[in-house]
Amino acid sequence: MRYKISDWLPTTAKEVKERGWEELDVILFSGDAYIDHPSFGPAVIARIIEAEGLKVAVVPQPNWRDDLRDFKKLGVPRLFFGVTAGSMDSMVNHYTAGKRLRCDDAYTPGGKSGFRPDYASQVYSKILKKLYPDVPILLGGIEASLRRVTHYDYWSDKLMPGILATTKADMLVYGMGEMPLKEILRLLQKGVPFKSLTNIAQTAYLHTDGELTPDKNWKDLELSSHEECLHDKVKYARNFRHVEEESNRWQAARLIQPVGKAKIVINPPYPPMKSKELDASFDLPYTRLPHPKYNKKGTIPAFEMIKFSVNMHRGCFGGCSFCTISAHQGKFIASRSEKSILKEVRQITQMPDFKGYLSDLGGPSANMYKMQGKDLKICERCARPSCIFPNICSNLNTDHSAMTEIYQKVNKMHDIKKAFVGSGVRYDMLYNKLCSTKEQQSHKEYMKELITHHVSGRLKVAPEHTSSNVLKLMRKPDFKLFHKFKEDFDEINKANDLNQQIIPYFISSHPGSRIEDMASLAVETKELDFRLEQVQDFTPTPMTVATVIFYSGIHPYTLKDTFTAKTKTEKQNQRVFLFWYKPQYKKTIESLLKQNNQQALINKLFSNKKTRNVLCSNKEYIFFRKK
Repeated sequence: MRYKISDWLPTTAKEVKERGWEELDVILFSGDAYIDHPSFGPAVIARIIEAEGLKVAVVPQPNWRDDLRDFKKLGVPRLFFGVTAGSMDSMVNHYTAGKRLRCDDAYTPGGKSGFRPDYASQVYSKILKKLYPDVPILLGGIEASLRRVTHYDYWSDKLMPGILATTKADMLVYGMGEMPLKEILRLLQKGVPFKSLTNIAQTAYLHTDGELTPDKNWKDLELSSHEECLHDKVKYARNFRHVEEESNRWQAARLIQPVGKAKIVINPPYPPMKSKELDASFDLPYTRLPHPKYNKKGTIPAFEMIKFSVNMHRGCFGGCSFCTISAHQGKFIASRSEKSILKEVRQITQMPDFKGYLSDLGGPSANMYKMQGKDLKICERCARPSCIFPNICSNLNTDHSAMTEIYQKVNKMHDIKKAFVGSGVRYDMLYNKLCSTKEQQSHKEYMKELITHHVSGRLKVAPEHTSSNVLKLMRKPDFKLFHKFKEDFDEINKANDLNQQIIPYFISSHPGSRIEDMASLAVETKELDFRLEQVQDFTPTPMTVATVIFYSGIHPYTLKDTFTAKTKTEKQNQRVFLFWYKPQYKKTIESLLKQNNQQALINKLFSNKKTRNVLCSNKEYIFFRKK
């Protein structure tokens, strides 16, 4: 299909003029390049505003270092400025776990770095407030979402106040923003002043005028102030627990955190989106392509990665301690309808460079589609951060049939040669022994369908570690389940004459991980006949259990002291165990194990048993490769 420039939302004054618009209702500033695709939050938000009958333009990656012409070129919007750092926290985007500046940016043409500032939400908002002090700013995206209360910032190594206090934005939408955004637009269109929008779910604002009026629909829960958190790490840790628990409730409290002389007020989230509501976001008139302005500037890596993939659902009930998905998307699963998914697959097959291969039929986790509580009234009262740790909830329906049916229908579609599942699989759910016989049968059918028809030679799974103690802190299943899954994986491959392998993810220096834990990890992977080429170091990102532990040394649920490797030397000492087979690290490893009285591990690690497989890396994670 051939597109005209007007099929994208305008990004310049010329494009606005060509549409015959005299005034814009909303101008959206984004740290990402403009990719008009449902996998990119700025495009979704812009298309929703358009669908509400409003005039919206996108200013992607504005230059903040010149005369600020990008912030001035479209003038003043009638309703508000929207600001987002993009699809990633700008600091995670910019820096490695070792705080080294990255040389690339997956959300920029040519993968070039340097097109967005550090703390992009703050920089953009401050510029706009200086230029247009009377125009409201609506803040959103993952950076704003994860920084909505006092949070530890790894890159500056200090606690920062909620982002509303530093940006002076007028309102923040956290999480997946479709529902609150539609309500905001509806009320503004009715003439309600922006400053009066204080009772919209899933939004936050900075209250500065006198006493806060109670809301009859929500109970209030006051958090320790930012200033208290600065002086008391236990209060900071307790705050996190309150935020996580309330984020997971259907009937959540309104959170209030004092900061200076003001208060950050965080209204409870919306209930999980229904399929019809989620379909509406995916069915908007996206071109599914980057804006033509980038045609001669190189490909955009993030787009190339997902251009032939389909996102089937949102949310993740895994609740992993180091992961931000549930903190942003929520732990409850919102699933698209089968009709909407198959419609998108057909759209992909019409793309001129499509060769018949879907790169992914998945989501945040590959196999959570359509899963929810059997009795939703129980879910409404539940504040448990994970539905599958420390055990799989007896109320969780883990039936995989809906996914298997979609996989099979996609397989039969014309122009589809193969549909891969590139998202990570939660293999622990496939061994749920407390569920019904029907569910257990669906697990077996799903595993067979997945392994025989949807693996690109390598299947992603995430054991993350081998130590039981570390895995408990991670909220991950025991490593014995990985052994079981690998046995079944190999058996299915053998029965179908396939030569496929597993891609496991591992993390070093996670809270709780000590030298002996990393040594055991090295021994266990050696016994599985693998060598590790690289491993991802734990990166403390805002709004995770692991980050709270990293900063405070305290587990936010038990308030017990918890060890974390923090210094450069401590982290390097953990990393070397992943390279045990390299001669240059042997003396260091032996010395570290002797210091920890682990002679038995030395013997196991440096026995003469040969390995058959090699693990290689794509910069961030570990991959299996046949030697």
